[in-house]
Amino acid sequence: MTRDRRLVIAAGLNVVIVVVQIVYGIRAKSLGLIADAGHNLTDVAALALSWWAVHLIRRSPNAKQSFGYHRSGILAAQANAAMILIATAFIVYEGVQRLVHPTQVRGLVVVVVAGIGLAVNAAAAVMVNDHSGDLNMRAALLHMLGDAGASAGVVVAGLIIFLRSGSERLDPAVSIAIGLYIAWRAVRLLMATTDILMEATPSSIDMPALREAMRAADGVDSVHDVHAWSLSGDLHALSAHLVLRGHPTLEEAQVVGERVKHVLSDHFAISHATLELECEPCADHESDCLPMPNAADVGRATPHAHHR
Repeated sequence: MTRDRRLVIAAGLNVVIVVVQIVYGIRAKSLGLIADAGHNLTDVAALALSWWAVHLIRRSPNAKQSFGYHRSGILAAQANAAMILIATAFIVYEGVQRLVHPTQVRGLVVVVVAGIGLAVNAAAAVMVNDHSGDLNMRAALLHMLGDAGASAGVVVAGLIIFLRSGSERLDPAVSIAIGLYIAWRAVRLLMATTDILMEATPSSIDMPALREAMRAADGVDSVHDVHAWSLSGDLHALSAHLVLRGHPTLEEAQVVGERVKHVLSDHFAISHATLELECEPCADHESDCLPMPNAADVGRATPHAHHR
């Protein structure tokens, strides 16, 4: 099943449960249900945003967006995490008010409606979990898992309130606890997406091991000026300077470059690599240091002199 279809189905499920939880949350005077509905409402917006990002990612690169629209998924993930934090702040505030001024809660109604919400959110979580490293889909999954956990907590709280009178403060307490947990997960997601936007080295890549693997390739003498970053959660890129052994021809340099690219792709999941091929070590700060052409990319470059 395609990602956009998964997101549409999950959003539809959430629309249904939002309506049910708001109506019965007001009737039962349960902040837990209303808080759960609030999370589900942000889910609808988040899933719509994720769906739009999936469609943007499919657009072909153009003159203005030469790398395509892969970062749209990262921006959607950031926006989703921000929405989670805003909703959580509101829920925590309301929860504190309810702890100070407890309200009679109809426990049985809470148990039934939250149980339905738990089932729906669990189904939605299964739907959006495509087992990929895509942060956009991971953000959508976080929404679903957070709401499933929230519904489970509300079910437990409602059951205790139903069986034991005087436990009304448990409803807002559970809402606060769940909200803080979800906020913690959202902060972690924000940190991961910020790393990508700041072009940090992907956490899955061991740079010393990567450098050593490049140096170990046949025909490579040394490696320097290595930079690795991510275009999205599962699309990594790299640029580096390779000093080749001896003074190879352009054709021989191409072979070495392609060999290194295969190492990067097979062992480090780097799908886009730009390699500067040199015959002698290049002092990166010297303006008169001209590397060999990017023969590893396509092979349409022409030879240049390398001055020292």
